Amino acid sequence: MAILYVGIDLAKNVFALHGVDEAGKPALVRPSVPRAKLLELVAALPPCVIGMEACSGAHHWARLFLQFGHTVHLMAPKFVIPYRLSGRRGKNDAADAAAICEAVQRPNMRFVPIKVLAQQAQLSVHRVRQGFIEQRTGTINRIRGLLSEFGIVLPLKAATVRREATACLEELPGWANITIGDLLSELHHLDERIAAYDRHIAQIAREDARARQLMRLSGIGETTATALLAMVGNGHEFKCGRQFAAWLGLVPGQYSSGGKSRLGHITKAGDPYLRSLLILGARAVLNSAKGKTDSVSLWATTLAERRGYWKAIVGIAAKNARMCWAMLSRGEQFAMPA
Repeated sequence: MAILYVGIDLAKNVFALHGVDEAGKPALVRPSVPRAKLLELVAALPPCVIGMEACSGAHHWARLFLQFGHTVHLMAPKFVIPYRLSGRRGKNDAADAAAICEAVQRPNMRFVPIKVLAQQAQLSVHRVRQGFIEQRTGTINRIRGLLSEFGIVLPLKAATVRREATACLEELPGWANITIGDLLSELHHLDERIAAYDRHIAQIAREDARARQLMRLSGIGETTATALLAMVGNGHEFKCGRQFAAWLGLVPGQYSSGGKSRLGHITKAGDPYLRSLLILGARAVLNSAKGKTDSVSLWATTLAERRGYWKAIVGIAAKNARMCWAMLSRGEQFAMPA
């Protein structure tokens, strides 16, 4: 019988494959396939459905397998875990491949959109920029920690740390003067690198018509617009805007039982970077809504008065996410709110 479904457990050098036929019986079991042989093996298979976990290198392999006529689906690892052969204790690559093969056959399984090369290239700009920001935060905290050893306690505000650390630099003894000076120099270098990547993101936004359309929404700037395009593309993998907001973790989690509905905090599922960008944009919308008479500002102000500041922030972020999905999926049919 022909192989219909194949699960591949990805790794750096050694991969595991598990394929089943029409009867659901194993027809291809390869627990150890070298990296150099994987593409040759998959190319020799008849067109089938290939499932993989969404991990490092998954999008690269998905693009390669699509060229041979296969249907490729990527799944979040947490959705594959329940299908692992749990009757047997232990975990290995072969069991993971069998679990992936089983999970990809489920009719209600949710899949991760496969990114094209342009999307991954743009996303790398965001990842590197965010890495520089984290390094800058760590450097500022290191300066505060070292200065506290000499009785100089500084607040958390970054601008204050820069100013006060520079002002007291000459008063520090010996090697402390050198180390704090080097950290301030590194801080300046990181500022330049982050500013350069901000310019890269601005250029990406200028060159993409969809990004310019997204930036027409309140609370959606260059960084958020380009991050949305790099992560979800046209958004066709989501059935509706609410599903997209749920994928981002901006909807309340349910704890319902016995006919009683209980809604808790937001789930915080999905990518935290994209969710934080939408939250920051929502804060800007609410903070600037006072005194404005447009429909979005009036709705945001009323929501904050009725439900509180932070719930209003999440509500605005979820609304922006749904409107972004509508623009990406419908294109020219999307009408801006009055």
